[in-house]
Amino acid sequence: MESPTLLLRDIPHDERPRERMMQYGASALSHAELLAILLRTGTRQESAVHIAQRLLGEAGGIRQLVDLSIEEITQIKGIGTAKAVQLKAGIELGRRLAASRHVEPVIIRSPHDAAELLSEQMRYLQKEHFVCVFLNTKNHVIAQETLSMGSLNASIVHPREVFRAAIKCSSASLVCAHNHPSGDPTPSPEDISLTARLVEAGQIVGIDVLDHLIIGDGSFVSLKERGLM
Repeated sequence: MESPTLLLRDIPHDERPRERMMQYGASALSHAELLAILLRTGTRQESAVHIAQRLLGEAGGIRQLVDLSIEEITQIKGIGTAKAVQLKAGIELGRRLAASRHVEPVIIRSPHDAAELLSEQMRYLQKEHFVCVFLNTKNHVIAQETLSMGSLNASIVHPREVFRAAIKCSSASLVCAHNHPSGDPTPSPEDISLTARLVEAGQIVGIDVLDHLIIGDGSFVSLKERGLM
């Protein structure tokens, strides 16, 4: 016989997520407890913590939540559109907070500078994203744009899309990057071929392609450093 589901009202007051957060701080809470606070309420059958645990299970972990759409989140029983929007807003705030340390103008002097800017944004994405960072004549970052989102295996981008965006923001040069969802940043023949096309197009329009980074899980490869461009 299955044990009855424990509802929030059945949990001792000082063990509830909000009360635990107030007493011990956010860092003491589990992923599910933090999500439960964003969800606010559960259902008659389940507490918010149990719903959060099921959400994490369906997503495959906290990392994968960033890629779930509102429509996918609402497929979880007990999560309607309002709760899904709250969750997506919380995830987006966390993402922006992680990137907000770049208050001063960001200068790209090396592949490591570009990787520091992009790695945390791109390493957990489940599809390939092709991103360009546009620089002025002093190598200050003036814009960043995602130009393509691909399948699990490939992103598709055309040089004209890259340089249209570069010209639009009066960029003097650019660094392009894409992630490998597998976590392995080893360049493929297609990556090398695309880079050659971008460099050639950049020479024609007078906008230098400084590097092409491939972002993995905790590591990256610079095609410039590898001598592949």
